[in-house]
Amino acid sequence: MDNYDLIVIGGGPAGLMAAGRAAELGASVLLLEKNNNLGVKLLMTGGGRCNFTNKIPPRAFADAYGANGKWFLSGLTRFGSNELINFFKREGLKIKVEAAGRVFPESDKASDLLTLLVEYAERNGVTIRLASSVLKLEDDNKKIQAVVSLDGTALRAKKFIIATGGRSYPSSGSTGDAYAWLRALAHRVIKPRPALSPILLNDDIKELQGISLSEIELRLFQGDKKLGSAIGDIIFTGSGLSGPAPLNLSRIIARHPGVPLEVKLDFKPAFNQEVLEQNILALTHENSRLYLKNIISDLVPKKLAAYLLAASGISGSKKGNGLTKAERQSLVKSLKAYSLSVKGLRGFEEAMITVGGVDLREVDPKTMGSKLFSNLYFAGEILDLEGPTGGYNLQVAWTSGYIAGESAAR
Repeated sequence: MDNYDLIVIGGGPAGLMAAGRAAELGASVLLLEKNNNLGVKLLMTGGGRCNFTNKIPPRAFADAYGANGKWFLSGLTRFGSNELINFFKREGLKIKVEAAGRVFPESDKASDLLTLLVEYAERNGVTIRLASSVLKLEDDNKKIQAVVSLDGTALRAKKFIIATGGRSYPSSGSTGDAYAWLRALAHRVIKPRPALSPILLNDDIKELQGISLSEIELRLFQGDKKLGSAIGDIIFTGSGLSGPAPLNLSRIIARHPGVPLEVKLDFKPAFNQEVLEQNILALTHENSRLYLKNIISDLVPKKLAAYLLAASGISGSKKGNGLTKAERQSLVKSLKAYSLSVKGLRGFEEAMITVGGVDLREVDPKTMGSKLFSNLYFAGEILDLEGPTGGYNLQVAWTSGYIAGESAAR
């Protein structure tokens, strides 16, 4: 068959869901994937365990995407996490729910989920072509006419879905090819930037490298303006911060390129300043003959205790009974709001997702259809929509893919 009802470009989770759903509704579907295998990036998700969604209500789910979440709410109401879980259960996947509502295959194998998706598409008659790279899209009179492959072959269809992903993990094939096609069609593309990526700092924190901490609050500031916050585990690297909390904060950093930013670390978010100062006062009274670097290591790891004491202008070799009120208050400030200067983020090679992509103002959230071209749809990371860690970004793929496939078929 040379002419199809629908051509889907991209064989990741969004593309497979879109192709399978459209074919299930009776459309003849061709799926093009430039890699030699489908779902390469999906297999990398969560270290291969694949946290594929989160078990929270649609409105709370939408809130997790920030300003763009309102656009996505109607989609989540139609095909959110509950509908997705039911879909996978119907297809035979056994699941489990872990901390913070994160949902995984019971087997902890992303490959099981991928196998299920491929079988879903093939069972419904999707034609899959691997190693099929696209050069451009041909358009006429506000409709896409054909996909042109690298060898010049024009593949025609009534409708088209772009599900090519963003630019994160380019080794998986996500190299941002579609951005150029869309700009050539005068679609607005928000500049792609890496996100869910380690934070780079201007400060020298090499002596803290390797320290990992749980339940730390990070607050991001542009001058006196608070831009956002995140609570969770952090890891000090040789050049900055990694771990779940910094990765989630990186989404906001990515949307403020070239702007001087500071991240303030609260090492004891469970205590306000007054309570923390009283705790330190009690510790120094109880251990009045010990060095402060040893006393404060009851609150944070020893290397970090020495670092924060020095940053507060206090000698770690001072005895507990020698700590003045002013020094104690300075130490509390360091423990509750230690400020570090943001240099930027690691590149796309280390970023889990892409911030940026097709401007949502040019996409109908009820259909995932282009407002510029009547037969063009979008699914997945190509959209300017991203969430935190915890299954939110794969849900974008599932929801947008399902709706795009359904809309294109109907």
